[in-house]
Amino acid sequence: MADVCETVTIDGGLLAGHDGSSGAQEALRWAAGWAARTGLPVHVLRAWGLTTAPRPSTREPGYVPPLGDFERAVRDDLERCVAAAGLDPAVRVHVHVVHAPPVRALLQAAERADLLVVGARGLGGFAGLLLGSTSDQLVHHAPCPVTVVRTGTTDPAA
Repeated sequence: MADVCETVTIDGGLLAGHDGSSGAQEALRWAAGWAARTGLPVHVLRAWGLTTAPRPSTREPGYVPPLGDFERAVRDDLERCVAAAGLDPAVRVHVHVVHAPPVRALLQAAERADLLVVGARGLGGFAGLLLGSTSDQLVHHAPCPVTVVRTGTTDPAA
């Protein structure tokens, strides 16, 4: 698995966790707005596993593609999400995909971040919760300040 990224180190800036949900899109737009005002870069990170990764184009019946193919599929999907967010082109955006559980990947990457930004809820199954399990863990254990963006509370034009 040496060809698949299992950790990422950033040197300052905003770290935005992104799982593909609408809440993550809103958190990304919020982070980009903050970055535009502060001049900081935005690092968008998606943690993934085989059960959460989009299926690579190399997948065929009876054949399981290598992890590198899954990683490329995750990166392609994340880059589509970033492009669809309509961010200010002046904001420096870096995309990272990490083959690890989301909390572990985000906590490790946040070690040198100025701010960690996540949506209140992601793709988890409990729709009634105000705060998802990942954002809850990050609020309690992150090594940097955390902003949790609730869906519907930001102005996309701001």
